[in-house]
Amino acid sequence: MALCPLCGPKLSICCSLLSIWGIIMLTIMGGLLKMRSVAFAEDLLKDEKAADIDAFMKIADEKYDNAAVSTWMAAAIYVATLAFSLFQAFLNKKADKL
Repeated sequence: MALCPLCGPKLSICCSLLSIWGIIMLTIMGGLLKMRSVAFAEDLLKDEKAADIDAFMKIADEKYDNAAVSTWMAAAIYVATLAFSLFQAFLNKKADKL
């Protein structure tokens, strides 16, 4: 059974490069969220109101953890996209040799 590429050679390489960039960016962003970077506080805690500081810190920790996990899941999706793009590049290179 012969496999036919779904993407052309230029598109598969472009998608591979964008996937690598996305993996790097989202992994770093997830790490910063896990370390509770202050740069994300305004976006994560926009409408939060709490009775005392302990409740506020608990809410903030939950929001930071959820955001970190979400960015790592997005990075995992980029890993799958990278694998698909590299496979397409391999199929294109193989088809050129035939």
